Formats: sequence, structure tokens, C-alpha cells
Amino acid sequence: MFLHGTSNINEKGHLEIGGVDTIQLAKEYGTPLYIYDVALIRERARSFKEAFEKMGVKAQVAYASKAFSSIAMFQLINEEGLSLDVVSGGELYTAIASGFPASRIHLHGNNKSKSELKMALDHQVGCIVVDNFYEIEMLEELTKASEQKVAVLLRVTPGVEAHTHDYITTGQEDSKFGFGLLNGQIEKAIEAVLKSSHIHLLGIHCHIGSQIFDTAGFVLAAERVFDKIKEWQSQFSFIPEVVNLGGGFGIRYTAEDEPLPATYYVEKIVEAVKTQVNEMGIEMPEIWIEPGRSLVGDAGTTLYTTGSTKSVPNIREYIAIDGGMSDNIRPALYQAKYEAVLANRALEKHDVPVSVAGKCCESGDMLIWDLPLPEVKPNDILAVFCTGAYGYSMANNYNRIPRPAVVFVENGEAQLVVKRESFEDLIVNDLPFQSKVINK
Repeated sequence: MFLHGTSNINEKGHLEIGGVDTIQLAKEYGTPLYIYDVALIRERARSFKEAFEKMGVKAQVAYASKAFSSIAMFQLINEEGLSLDVVSGGELYTAIASGFPASRIHLHGNNKSKSELKMALDHQVGCIVVDNFYEIEMLEELTKASEQKVAVLLRVTPGVEAHTHDYITTGQEDSKFGFGLLNGQIEKAIEAVLKSSHIHLLGIHCHIGSQIFDTAGFVLAAERVFDKIKEWQSQFSFIPEVVNLGGGFGIRYTAEDEPLPATYYVEKIVEAVKTQVNEMGIEMPEIWIEPGRSLVGDAGTTLYTTGSTKSVPNIREYIAIDGGMSDNIRPALYQAKYEAVLANRALEKHDVPVSVAGKCCESGDMLIWDLPLPEVKPNDILAVFCTGAYGYSMANNYNRIPRPAVVFVENGEAQLVVKRESFEDLIVNDLPFQSKVINK
């Protein structure tokens, strides 16, 4: 059993997180329930920031909020002094509602609408990461109309393919994101922005993928970007003030995963940039990164209550839980793997292989295959580890299942930060059918 952050097993044999008994949390808030270890999030945030400080480099660490967005989460990130990466009007709205300083918000997205760009300009966000020519045209129009200036990064696809699942690999040349670094698109984009009197070209952004366990891809991406910067220096007299190398730092979901410490990723990125800068004889740019999963992924645990069981003789034992792909779609979407324990019987021998089925009406709603557990009884509490990233943020109402509550735990105290949806919440936007049938 691998315990993350402040997790431990107490004298009752119960899983404890942040000094709080998870069985008590299940009783108080119900299940499914997302629990976040606040101390672990703080530790990760500080480790990224301190790594840059140790290397004497000006930097911004921006939380990639698509991993998990809520008002309380944004307030915690602000408390730790991080910046914030948002990718939609909804995430931006949540950030503004949380009181997050707009000057530290970066707006991303491959198809930003005019209204989203206007919203960002109205709130004077710190930076917009521009993804395409259409966006440049819209920004030019909007900034002229409002007579304001905006700082932008141009996102490039560096032609570096991270060794991850195809669905979460974004940096190769064939990508829906950004300007091609190797096909002349980025030069056209730079030329267009430099002509503008309202758009300030702050720098360059790239992101090579997700759940990455080595640093070679980041180093290669930096080298490719700086090879181009050498050309841009002579072609446009342009040297970026900011180089953003994205995120994608991996975490441990199962024993198969071997992530590096956060500080190691930062050290290798900084070393790669310093090497390029020294060769060119230019000033060190500010380095930005965007950790999301690596800040909150293994800080999250989901609790479920077990229900029915099914035995298929000589094939498999199934147990069913009160959640599934409605609160964690990752196993169905790209075969994500997890580890779990019975939180109410954590000290008992976990040696009976069972497969954990969700309650959604889909054969593919399987959370974990062949998980060793004690003999499971109805109303046991199953704790699935490392669900802090892309659990709640990708939760859905398939089968009209309400989305779970979210609780933060720290120093022996629990705080409800997202309420559980009710059945009434599910129909709040529904309108009655206006029948056109004429009764005879």
C-alpha cells in the first residue's frame, strides 16, 4: 500500500488524510466524495517555486486549472503565490469570482470565442496565450475598439512527441494546438503581432504532453524553440521576454509509475534554457511552467460505498460502487489505472483480486481491474487514490447521476468546498414540453 502526502492508517484501521478519519468524512458528507490533502498541494506548490528561487531564475509557476477548478482551489493557489492558467470563460469567471488577481491569470485555449477574449480584456488578465491566426485578428479588433494593450505568448508545436497516451499528447507537429514551429506558421504569426500597436509579444509557449516521467522531452523542446529564437533575433530583432515550457510532469498512480521530484524537472528545464542563452549571449528570459496534475493529482482521493457483487466462476469477481465514470471518466476514456484500499478495513490483508465496476449503464464503466482487497461486504468504503486531477473537472451527469461533493482536509479539520449536487440541481435548467397536439 502506497500512501500519499499526509495519508496514514489510524488505530481503528481506517484511512486518515490530513489528520481526518475518512470513514467519518463518508458518514458526514456521503459518497462518492472527493477529498483533497491541502498540505500536499502546498508542499508541491512551494517545491516548484523554491526550485526556481534556488537557481536564481525569474519565473512564474501557473497552476493549470483544468486539472481541478473551484473557488476554494483558486483561493488556495493564490495563497501560495502561484499564477493561474485558465482555458475557458467558465474557468476565468470562477477565477475572478474567487478574487484571484487578474494580473496573474493566463488565458489559454485553441478556440477562444470573441466573448471570452473580451472578458479577459475587460478584467485585464496578465497574459493571453494565442493559439491561431483567427485569434490574432479578433484580438486586434477588440484591443483597437477598447484602446487597450494586451500581452500575449504565441503557442508553438515544437515537433516533440511525449511518450504518453495519444489522447493526452499535444506537442507533436500534427496537433490541434498552436502554430507550427517547423513549417513557417510561427514566423507569420510573429510578423502579424509585431505589426500591431495594441498587442505586445511577450514570448513563446509550448507544451509537449502529459504524465511525463523524464526530462529529455522538455530539454529537446527548449533546444528547438531556441534554435528558432536565434533566427527570429536576426529576422525580426525579437527575443522573448518569457519562455513558457508548459507542464505535464508525471505523478505516481500505480507501482508502474516512476515520477521525478518536481525540483528535478525545474532544474533540467532551467539548465537547458541557460545553455541556450549563454550560447546566444542574451539575457535570461523569465521561465514559466504550468503544473496541474503534479500539484493536485495525488493530493486527491475518492471515497465510494460498495454495493452489489457478482461472481463469474473461473473468470472474475466483480464489486460495484456508488460512482464510476460519472465522477472518474479517465479509465473509460484512456484506460487510466489506479490503486485503492478499503478505507474502513485498511489493515486487513488485501489479497482477493476483484474488479471494481461503476454504476453507470455502460459495460465500459470499470474503474479498476483485478484489484487486491479483503473480502468485500456491502457498505464498505473504497478509497481510490490519486483522483485529484481530472476527476471532478471531468465529472458528468450521465444517467442523471449528481456530481459528488468536494472536501479539503488539513491539520485535523475538514472543509466542504463544493456541495453535492441534488436531484433538484439536475433539472434546474430543464423546461417543460409545450405540446402542439390538438385534442379533438
